This record gives sequence, C-alpha cells and structure tokens, in this order.
Amino acid sequence: MNDARPQTPEAPSPRFQRLPELGGLSLAWRRIDAAAAGNDRPGIVWLGGFKSDMLSAKAERIAQWAHTNGRAFLRFDYSGHGESEGEFAQGTIGQWSAQSLAMIRKLTKGPQILVGSSMGGWISLLVARELAARNEAERLAGLVLIAPAVDFTEELMWHQLPEAARQEIETKGFWMRPTQYAPEPYPVTRALIEDGRKHLLFGSVIRAYCPVHILQGMQDPDVPWSHALKLVEHLAGDPVALTLVKDGDHRLSREEDIERLLRAISEIA
Repeated sequence: MNDARPQTPEAPSPRFQRLPELGGLSLAWRRIDAAAAGNDRPGIVWLGGFKSDMLSAKAERIAQWAHTNGRAFLRFDYSGHGESEGEFAQGTIGQWSAQSLAMIRKLTKGPQILVGSSMGGWISLLVARELAARNEAERLAGLVLIAPAVDFTEELMWHQLPEAARQEIETKGFWMRPTQYAPEPYPVTRALIEDGRKHLLFGSVIRAYCPVHILQGMQDPDVPWSHALKLVEHLAGDPVALTLVKDGDHRLSREEDIERLLRAISEIA
C-alpha cells in the first residue's frame, strides 16, 4: 500500500535499532529532532499500515511539516516491512505492537502524538493501553487515527473471507490474498489470525487516556466508516473527534486529505 514519495528533509538512508528483547531484529527508522520552535511541543510518531512503510506519502508530508515547524518526528518500519529486517509472513499484531512500544520508549522523549494509519490505528491503541499499564500514560499527548483498522484480522479479514480461504489458512497455514494495492497477492497466515485474537479491543471499553481524532473516508473499501463509528462508541472515556470525508478513500492521501491530517495533528498540541 505504498504511495508516491516526495522529497524529505531527513537523510536518505535509515538508521537501525536492534531489539534483542524482541527476537533481535533490527528495525529501520528515521527521526527529525525538535528545533527551538518545537521544543515545548509534543513529538510525533508515525505508525503505518499493514504492508505499508515509513516512506508513504503521508509520512513524508508529516516529515516535511515537522521539519518546517521544528517538531520532533519519529517513523520506522515494523519487522518484515520496508527497510527493516524480518519476513512479513512471520509477523503478527502482537510482534508489531511490541516493536512499536519499544521504539517509542527507546527513541522518543516526553509526550508524543501517535499518528496511526489503518493497522497503525489499532497498534496505536494497543501502545496506549500498554503505556497506561506501565503508569506511563502521560507519554501520549494524543492520537490521530486514519481509517483505524481496529481488530481487522478478525472483523475485516477473517469474518469476510470465503469458506475456502478459511480452510486453506487452517490446513496450509496461509492463504494468498489478492490486493488492489500491489500486483502480487500477500499471505494471510494462521499465526496472524490467531495472534490477532489475543489483542482484540472491541467488546469492552477502549481507553487511549488522551484526546483522539479519527479521520475516515466514507468511500473506503477496506475499513468501512461504520467501523470508525463503532470505535468512537467504544472510546467512551476519552475526548474524541471524528471527521468523515464523504468522498475519501482508504489512503486519504490527496492534498486536501493531507492538509486535514496536518491540521488534526497541530490542533491536538
């Protein structure tokens, strides 16, 4: 699900962070440090989507905006994504959310705004839950979630698959799912589905412990806008704003969509 890639103010080559506590894989990352104008403002962390990477159009534009406004900005690739080590087919929600928490704790300081796109929206909420469990809820200044695919492995994937695909996942351990975002299908593994069930959020109150702004396209073929409404209902204990974009798709990568995203970030803090 890669987008066009404009120029970025950062160095072209990523740096790498090895996570020995999480299997020893090295994750690729890029960071803009805060300048004087942004020293008293929260940093920003990009959490990308399923099979996306940190060089997507939205992440690149946030990097440009952060550089212009002196804001700290961290982005990285999950294992098996982009420039990081690991095999995509071996990844799970639990692994990617644990990696995200580790990278945030190792590579950022002070309050952060998590910008989670699609799967990154689910991961953002899992990170928020874990930080609160560690008495570190103050590390989050807010969440901006773009088409948040909460519980997608179960609600938007498993429940929607034809019976033949489910049987193939159960018997072979994977099924190759066609996608409109790439010429080749990608594997949906039994491990991804089974691990996803350990991290489901719907069914009880969801807490972010900070303000949340959700941006959702109403023409999204992957995450229906009713899914965003369901998330709002479950975030009963937090201040939540929901922006529905009537003609918006899943990516929300048009110029007007990205301007809306940047406003949402700046309005949080």
